[in-house]
Amino acid sequence: MRLDLNIATLRRRYLAGELQVMQLMQDIVARIGDDPHHVWIHRLPLEEIEKYVTALQDKDPAELPLYGIPFAIKDNIDLAGAPTTAGCDEYAYHPQRHATVVRELINAGAIPIGKTNLDQFATGLNGTRSPHGACRNAINPDYISGGSSSGSAVAVALGQVSFSLGTDTAGSGRVPAAFNDLVGVKPTRGWLSTRGVVPACRSLDCVSIFALNTEDASTVLSVATMLDEQDAYSRQALTHGFDFGRAESFRFGVPREDQLQFFGNPDAAALFQKSVAAMEAIGGQKVEIDFLPFLKSARLLYEGPWVAERYAAIREFFDAHAEAINPVVREIIAGAKKFSAADTFDGMYKLEALRAEAALTWGRIDCLLTPTAGTIYRIDEMEADPIKLNANLGYYTNFMNLLDCAAVAVPAGFQQDGLPFGITLVAPAHQDIPLLHLAERLSRRETSDAQPVAAGRVRVAVCGAHLAGLPLNHQLTSRGAHLVARTHSSPDYKFYALPGGPPHRPGMVRVPQGGSAIEVEVWEMADREFGSFVASIPAPLGIGKLMLADGSSVTGFICEQYAVQDAEDITHFGGWRAYMAQRGA
Repeated sequence: MRLDLNIATLRRRYLAGELQVMQLMQDIVARIGDDPHHVWIHRLPLEEIEKYVTALQDKDPAELPLYGIPFAIKDNIDLAGAPTTAGCDEYAYHPQRHATVVRELINAGAIPIGKTNLDQFATGLNGTRSPHGACRNAINPDYISGGSSSGSAVAVALGQVSFSLGTDTAGSGRVPAAFNDLVGVKPTRGWLSTRGVVPACRSLDCVSIFALNTEDASTVLSVATMLDEQDAYSRQALTHGFDFGRAESFRFGVPREDQLQFFGNPDAAALFQKSVAAMEAIGGQKVEIDFLPFLKSARLLYEGPWVAERYAAIREFFDAHAEAINPVVREIIAGAKKFSAADTFDGMYKLEALRAEAALTWGRIDCLLTPTAGTIYRIDEMEADPIKLNANLGYYTNFMNLLDCAAVAVPAGFQQDGLPFGITLVAPAHQDIPLLHLAERLSRRETSDAQPVAAGRVRVAVCGAHLAGLPLNHQLTSRGAHLVARTHSSPDYKFYALPGGPPHRPGMVRVPQGGSAIEVEVWEMADREFGSFVASIPAPLGIGKLMLADGSSVTGFICEQYAVQDAEDITHFGGWRAYMAQRGA
């Protein structure tokens, strides 16, 4: 049976004695398989994972908030005994101790699974700048995963770990969250220690968190936050002040209409306006702001002397082994040599002036709402124009650490092609907890909003080749259908790969016992289109009522019982994507 990996569910099962840690770890290793999405750089062998499991044997699950919870680590963060490459094998070293943040998580019971793929030296927002292959989007592998913390996000989105660590200097903990339908936390600079992290821009770097939901993100953040006296950039977390995230009324800023950029993506523009309305519906008062100081700050990160800080981080290696570095990354870092010390001071003066302008804006609002990214690109598009398109991805993210902000990236619906869209909630430093509270309220509203169906519309749950990005999805999109939810069935279904043709057909059968929750997508279309869609479904598949994890029912694909007698039982994969990934298809 494929287990739901959210932290609360796993803790309940551990506390009830229904699950053993090593049982879950064996399942995790099987899930990863041949890694067709290029998620991992170094996976711990099962015998190494078992050492961490053994260390929990005498521990009480109730006393460890992350007891037996699997997690992934971006490969610029140290895990003792595993190589740290920063996405460059020639740079690799073998740390003898964990990064501080990794140590804290392991002490709380978490189990590391391995080190994940990234844009080399954490330079990029797209996930294609790696010698280990472009990390593929979890929803549609033709699209970018976002970067630089690409593998960390995709590992969570594919159900291979419960949460993961990334880093975030320019947006690397937020853009991959948006592109893979996750929550991404970029804490206040210094809340999470960066000791044991390969720096990108040391004065700006943050360790970030990817999670399935805001509750999990809050749990991990609370464990990982600490003042590290051996890290010069560590800060004491301050949590006092107005909790706008729980207030009946609060003020949120939105960039002026002429300052919003969606780079030709109308779906993203519509979804952002829907998010603005959702903020107003939970008590937010919209305030239009001048976004220019934020945009000017963002441009300093790659057009100003902060590029020189990237060079300083790896200067000795860069000068000796420039040929080993990804050409795009090498071009960016080499640009640092044109800046003088005087240029650096000039950049610092400009930034201080922009901080003063931004402070006036914060005096009018409690938080800021922006898209996480204005659009998403296919991998081939990104590789054809890597500098310009990557810059587009940073339009709403690059200012964040320069202006000392905290942020939470939150899922905010799906484009008509099934790809996710995300928003980011932003506030000044030390407002991390109110941001998470607000993100939780938005998530609850989106869940409740997904239930009503307008007159003349019908919803259908799909579980196989009709999923977004898969070969038969066009049968939905060509009828004007759009994705409204990614969820699971109730835990009452067996899942089969049916024999015969056409190839690659799944069958879901409801059973009285021995079933599992199966990944499904719920799509909505005009009811006038529904008849022709149903007519295209070949026997032994049909349409009936499918029970969902929240107890509701929806029209969906079901399979006649007789057809599964000679079928392959693939229930343990938990979904069609995972099964096809294992097959390498």
